[in-house]
Amino acid sequence: MGLTAAELHTGMTAIAAKSPAIAAAIDRAGMPEPRIRERGPETLMRAIVGQQVSVKAADSIWAKLSLACGGFTDLSAVLDVPVDDLRAAGLSRQKAAYIHALAHACVHDGLDFAALPADDEEAISRLIAVKGIGRWSAEIYLLFADGRPDIFPAGDLAVQIELGRILGLDARPSEAATRKLVAEFAPYRGALAVFLWHHYTLIGAAGAMGQGPL
Repeated sequence: MGLTAAELHTGMTAIAAKSPAIAAAIDRAGMPEPRIRERGPETLMRAIVGQQVSVKAADSIWAKLSLACGGFTDLSAVLDVPVDDLRAAGLSRQKAAYIHALAHACVHDGLDFAALPADDEEAISRLIAVKGIGRWSAEIYLLFADGRPDIFPAGDLAVQIELGRILGLDARPSEAATRKLVAEFAPYRGALAVFLWHHYTLIGAAGAMGQGPL
């Protein structure tokens, strides 16, 4: 689902009206393209794979994992794939356990991605109740797959780096500081997150960790 081009444009136009620094960044990099992903467990599994690795590495592991699992349409089958096979695809033992935990939550615990709570914080809480799903992964999913307009993954390294760069800060802001810096841009913070990844790719250090693996 994700945010559409029109939603990104509306959001960033509203933010630019409040922040000359961000307006100048838009002039440099242009508006971001939509980053739309399918709703469902497969997208969140991909977020798990992408935790703390480069985009290139995540893509390689995901291709091997898909082959090992025979796709992800049958999550019961995913549960039957041995941990050693998941590790052979490039996952750590911990991430392999997380993939199994998510499949188990969908098959046995009633996790329904089409019926997540409408409230953003409640939806995040529902997702992070699954072993291995942290706030970053939950926010990435809700932004790219659910298209929630005010989700902002403040714990993402590239988001922090690029926000600090654009605002002219002396150092990369912490997650807590990042959330405070963007509070005034509600309810369009999702568009800002997509733009920061876009700006990071074009202007910053493309290919580094934390660009958003989806």
